Order: sequence, then C-alpha cells, then structure tokens
Amino acid sequence: MNLILFDPNELATPLLLTDPRAQHIIKVLKVQKGESFDAGQINGPRGKAKLIEIGKESLLLSFQWEAYTPRLYPIDLWVSFCRPQTCRKILQECTSLGVRSFTFFATEKCEPSYKESHLWTTGESERLILRGAEQAFCTRLPQLILSSSLKEALSQTSVNGTRLAMDNYESTEPLTPLVTEALPIIVALGGERGWSNNEREILRGHKFVLAGLGDRVLRTETACIAAISILRSNMNL
Repeated sequence: MNLILFDPNELATPLLLTDPRAQHIIKVLKVQKGESFDAGQINGPRGKAKLIEIGKESLLLSFQWEAYTPRLYPIDLWVSFCRPQTCRKILQECTSLGVRSFTFFATEKCEPSYKESHLWTTGESERLILRGAEQAFCTRLPQLILSSSLKEALSQTSVNGTRLAMDNYESTEPLTPLVTEALPIIVALGGERGWSNNEREILRGHKFVLAGLGDRVLRTETACIAAISILRSNMNL
C-alpha cells in the first residue's frame, strides 16, 4: 500500500488491530508511536495520518489533510466478462492507471458462468479497486457497472465523446493516431474470444470505431493496459 485509504466514517474511531491496514502500518511500514504515514479519504483528499497510540486492540490515529484532491482520467473501460483471474488483474491495474469507470458485460462468446463469479457478489471487486487506488497513490475510486449484455451497457450510457472498440480481426484504424480530443473516451474490449459479427454491427451502429493494437494477439488484461496507456499518452495525461 503506497497510500492507506479510509472511509470518512472511520476517521473518528480507532483502527482495530485485526484490520489488514493496521497490520500493514505496524509490520510493513513499521510506524512507531508519534510517526506519520501517507493516508487518504476515499474519494476525498490525501494527507498524513499520525500514530498517536498503540493499544491492545486498536491504533489511535490523527489526520491532517491537504487541499488537493487527486482526479481520475476521462476514460471509461468496457470489458466482456472474462475468467475471474483476468478480471481481477484488470480491476486492480486499470484502477492504478486512472480510468474513471469500469463496465463489465456479457457477450455472445463469453462463458456464461463468468458473470456469476464470487468476484462480483462478495465485495472482492471493490477491494481490488481499492487496492489499485492505494498502489497509485490516489483516493478517487472508479465506478463499477455490471450489465447483462452489450446492448444493456449501451442503453445505460450517455457518453457522447470518442467511442473505440478494440478488435483483432476487423479493426479499421490503429489506436495510436486516432484523435482523442472528444472527451470522455469509451474503450471497449470483447474479452478472451473477441466480438461476434452481430456485436461488431451493434458497435458500429452506436458510433464505435474498431481499432487495433497491431498484429500481435494480446491477453485481455494486457490489451486493456496497453490501450489505456496509449490513450493517456495521446491526451498527455
């Protein structure tokens, strides 16, 4: 954890020693009484937390906040439900890269059981997003949206900026030179088996440009990271 995040409702109460954050403060950061460490309020400011007292069951902390609040980038990442281990990597790493939202949805070629994973029902996905933000030294958390299909995802969005769909087979443009002045940007990926022909037509009908990352076939999580990195570079973010 490069930054330890706290819900604003937690700030007035001691941090229990059973909390993984408390163990990290004591055993990894090795903070001693009177010393400070980097902390942040979820979706709020960053600052410093000072260790006031180490009790038998909890840590007593005080906080001092900066005026600056980190931002997220105007990039919305859409991804078909993939194997849970792939989605875990996407959630954590792309949060670190600063996307402002995730939309996961079922596609015609994805395995139906993927959307039933415990990843989406136990709070694990939210914890991975939190971990990615802490890694990036950012307090802002991207929104997480789950949709039953591509059509439902499209019906739920009002984003009118740049719309890009990554495709290995029918991409008409390389991603690098595409104009990204129209913000925000949706970048969509069809998952491990790609898009169906029907989904390509749906995407084109909703003003998505099919774009590529070159002639190498990448893992879904690698393609997500590469696409976001290219877009950020083009936007000087």
